[in-house]
Amino acid sequence: MRVMTLLAATVAALVAGVATGSADLAFAAAGQPTDWAMGFQDSASPVMDDLIWFDNILLVLITVISVFVLILLLIIMVRFNAKKNPVPSKTTHNTLIEVIWTVAPIMILVMIAVPSFRLLYKQMEIPEADLTIKAIGYQWYWGYEYPDDGLEFEALMLEDDELEEGQPRLLATDTEVVVPVNKVVRMQITAEDVIHAWAIPSFGVKMDAVPGRLNETWFKATEVGTYYGQCSELCGIRHAFMPITVKVVTQEEYDEWLLWAKEEYAAAPSAYNVADAQR
Repeated sequence: MRVMTLLAATVAALVAGVATGSADLAFAAAGQPTDWAMGFQDSASPVMDDLIWFDNILLVLITVISVFVLILLLIIMVRFNAKKNPVPSKTTHNTLIEVIWTVAPIMILVMIAVPSFRLLYKQMEIPEADLTIKAIGYQWYWGYEYPDDGLEFEALMLEDDELEEGQPRLLATDTEVVVPVNKVVRMQITAEDVIHAWAIPSFGVKMDAVPGRLNETWFKATEVGTYYGQCSELCGIRHAFMPITVKVVTQEEYDEWLLWAKEEYAAAPSAYNVADAQR
């Protein structure tokens, strides 16, 4: 009886912890990972909000199922051991139990499938975009195009001696993707050489960059700030050194940046070469 009470209290505590939100779980700081963090990075997009919500639901479901199975095992160990049952039961079939353990998992899978397919549809169905950006994966850096504004530039990881105060090691880049807050950004993603993947955890975005194919995804950043990601597809010796930096700004700041970028990137050809990639 004490074991049952303790297990019930444990489940209640876990469920309450999830229900109170992710703030109590030492989640990662906004925009980038942090040491010893647990769970997802803080959300900065509607898709990531839904991903965290769905993960919390699954955590509760997994906990309940695991505790239920543990209780069954304990009951079996206590009540049906050889000492208490010197003459084992000869029962081979129980129709009711077999129906339950067949129907119950089906119902659980249906319950999971409904929000899962809804979330998948939300990720894949791109709303009307306010801005289109093309990301091109290279070994080992990212190139970006703003086709509506005629901008092209490349983003290389900053080396340790190039970092400024506050810039995270292995995540900061020499140029940033700049987008306005609360605007739908359509990302067109491809690669020049091998398969890469463009991923920003805080936006709930991860899409493969495949040579000869143009994949699309989207995000709508809901908070101003700088967000970091990395190539998430093993692509060679410097796979771990092709980060992504997205700076989310107000519409006014974005308009100012756009005026500056049209002059800057139109006048300055890329200084990147093969030697830089092999450093």
